[in-house]
Amino acid sequence: MGLRLGATSGQGAEEARVEAELSQLITQLTNEINWCMHARGLTRADLASKMGVSAGRVSQVLSGGENLTLRTLASLATALDARFSLELKDCEPTAISPGELTGMPATAAMSDPAPAATSSAVRMSPGIRRR
Repeated sequence: MGLRLGATSGQGAEEARVEAELSQLITQLTNEINWCMHARGLTRADLASKMGVSAGRVSQVLSGGENLTLRTLASLATALDARFSLELKDCEPTAISPGELTGMPATAAMSDPAPAATSSAVRMSPGIRRR
């Protein structure tokens, strides 16, 4: 990642949070898809056939190295005869101080009430629940 020229430490911290959230979302998505495939006894080749793409494309998607589009996610869900269920909720408190996020001293950052940060969770809901 790295800081951009002219970016404040607050912007750098915000960008780091975005990258961490992206990484977590990709991991959740690929884990859910892999779990769903396993529960249905599907291989990557089977999924590729259902999606009308190559097995290599499915491997590329499931490697987690790219930004998935909503269309790709819809195609995956359709091929798995499943549906994604999304939940946007408040983040759990972290060890990062408000000052680290805003670039202001902690006392100044704490006196300025900002909207709560959010996190998202993704779950495939094919009617089968993971235990």
